[in-house]
Amino acid sequence: MKNLLKVTFGSFILLAGLAGQTQKPVRKVSGSVISSSHDPAIQIQLPKAVKYAGADRWVLYGVADCELHAFAEPDGQNNVKALYWVQFEGYIPSRPALHYEYDSTRHVTIGGMDFFVDTWVRSNEEKIREGSDREHIENLISARGLKMPAGMAYVRLVHLLNAQKRKELMIIYGEDLAPTGLTASDLREGGNAHLSGPPLKAA
Repeated sequence: MKNLLKVTFGSFILLAGLAGQTQKPVRKVSGSVISSSHDPAIQIQLPKAVKYAGADRWVLYGVADCELHAFAEPDGQNNVKALYWVQFEGYIPSRPALHYEYDSTRHVTIGGMDFFVDTWVRSNEEKIREGSDREHIENLISARGLKMPAGMAYVRLVHLLNAQKRKELMIIYGEDLAPTGLTASDLREGGNAHLSGPPLKAA
C-alpha cells in the first residue's frame, strides 16, 4: 500500500545500464497528486492551486536515474510565485560505489518519513550548470510559458530510501521573494536582511 504524503507549504521565508539513454517518466500525475509505485511507493499530494508543468527523466551527470516533476503556482501574468519540484533519483547499477550524503542537522518527519531539510536563496541571474536538474526544471517551466522571478527562497526535503543511501526522494519548494521587498543578496549571510537562526545557503 502506498503511503500518502501530503505536502503543503505556507510562507517559510520567515521560518527558519541507463547511461546515455532517455527514459520516459513512470510516475503518474492526476491534478496535484503524484502516484509512485516504487522507490518509494507513495502518493504525494500538493496544493490544489498548483499547475502541472510536466516531467522529465534522464541520467543525471551520467550516474543517476533522475525523474523530476514540475508544478508551479503562477500569478495573473504567468510569473511563478511558487514552485514545487519533486524528484525521484537513484544511482545506476554501473556505479555501485556511489552513495548520497547530506550533512544537514535539520530533519522533519512527514507521513512517517524522515527528511533532511536545507534552505537557501537564489537569484535568477545565477549561472545554471549544464545538464543539471535545475536546467531541466527551468526548461519545463519555460516551455509552459512561465517566467521565473528575480529571486526565490527555497526549502529542500530529502528522504533516503534505505541504509544503502543509493536512492532518494527530493521535494523542493521555492517562493518568490518579491512580496517581501528583499533580494537573494539581502538574505544571504552578510546581507542587510540576513535571517537569524539556521543559515540560508547559496546554491
